[in-house]
Amino acid sequence: MDDNSKKLGIRRTIRDFPPAHYLFKVESFSLLAKTGVDKYESDVFEAAGHKWRLSLYPNGDNKSNGSGFISLYLVIDETENLPHTWEVNVSFRLFMLDQIRDKYLTIEDADGAVKRFHWMKTEWGFAQLLSLESFYNTSNGYLIGDCCIFGAEVFLMERNCKWECLSMIKEPEDNTITFKMDNFSKLDKKYYESSVHTIGDSKWKLTVYPKGNVKFKGKALSLFLELVEAEKLPPKRKVYAEYKLRVRNQINGNHMEFTVERWFSATSVNWGYPQFIALKLLHDASKGYIVYDSLIVEAEIALVSKVKRFS
Repeated sequence: MDDNSKKLGIRRTIRDFPPAHYLFKVESFSLLAKTGVDKYESDVFEAAGHKWRLSLYPNGDNKSNGSGFISLYLVIDETENLPHTWEVNVSFRLFMLDQIRDKYLTIEDADGAVKRFHWMKTEWGFAQLLSLESFYNTSNGYLIGDCCIFGAEVFLMERNCKWECLSMIKEPEDNTITFKMDNFSKLDKKYYESSVHTIGDSKWKLTVYPKGNVKFKGKALSLFLELVEAEKLPPKRKVYAEYKLRVRNQINGNHMEFTVERWFSATSVNWGYPQFIALKLLHDASKGYIVYDSLIVEAEIALVSKVKRFS
């Protein structure tokens, strides 16, 4: 690789076998160059599932610093029926045949970069493919009998990339679960569950133990927030929630509440307080927590994580 190629980020090598997808022969090249044509586009050829052309500048692409060189580009064609947001990622090489030695000069990006074709960029190539001095020097074999042969091969880089977007949503919509428990004094089950609410993109519910849970049974009301269907989460996936657990004071608004910050997962599906409020305090009618034999508990989620996946 010469110094100029290094500066341009171009790799030029020699190989024996022809390009895989297209050969483009130009006869009477000097006459083509003398017509003053800026560029000449080949017919369409198919490679990597798409249609392409070669765009040849016989006197160089002056707008891209190609003066004094042969310029050659790969152009994607027939994109009208592709989706509006189409893109095609390919690795490609361009060629010139040394007709004396029957070998192909191979021109590609030095770093083998994948090129992204899309509606704003429909061609890639080399403004300085080969200097006109080297091209017209018959000893190099590129122009013999005023005839030259260019080529191209194009390989699709399959895009199977999956996207994951993690968002931390502050004050999500409909972020409060309210669970009113009527006939509270007559409740005789070990625990009760609220209806399921979707907040962020996760489902949540409250679990209440009216007479307490485990070692606080008979001593305090236990209150927990549970991530519903946590077992269906992908392995290692976690859901963060910052929330308040609350027993509403129905007289003066002086609620009993605590703030929790917690990562939920398939192995940690609920979190709360087994000793949320002492039963003696809860059942004191003057405190306003139970009114007309109804208790109201709430979970207000102030911050929640949300994951979106894209193909």
